[in-house]
Amino acid sequence: MIGRLNHVAIAVPDLAAGAALYRETLGAKVSEPQAEPDHGVTVVFIELPNTKIELLAPLGEGSPIAGFLEKNPSGGIHHICYEVDDIRAARDKLKDSGARVLGDGEPKIGAHGKPVLFLHPKDFNGALVELEQA
Repeated sequence: MIGRLNHVAIAVPDLAAGAALYRETLGAKVSEPQAEPDHGVTVVFIELPNTKIELLAPLGEGSPIAGFLEKNPSGGIHHICYEVDDIRAARDKLKDSGARVLGDGEPKIGAHGKPVLFLHPKDFNGALVELEQA
């Protein structure tokens, strides 16, 4: 069901500093910041030959990243994202197998302009999993 690894997301307390670290220290290509109000984050993407790294910072009150950063003030890996061909079919198959889909279960448009869903970390070895329709 899952396809390629789309990205690994890292929550950071300072998006500009995180982007600069990848750009200046590691020589990576880093996108411009992109606000994602539906998800409560601002993101940048670091382009790698085989995948991406997504840096996340809180956007607005109640951002889910704010809570993560309270527990992990230096930041850390927040989630991994896999591509799927059909997000609704993947959701239905996962729910039928007992996996929990976060939120209302309906896909939302993610930072790449494609539908995404998140799966409960307790069902995936402690890792928050994002699915993105390819």
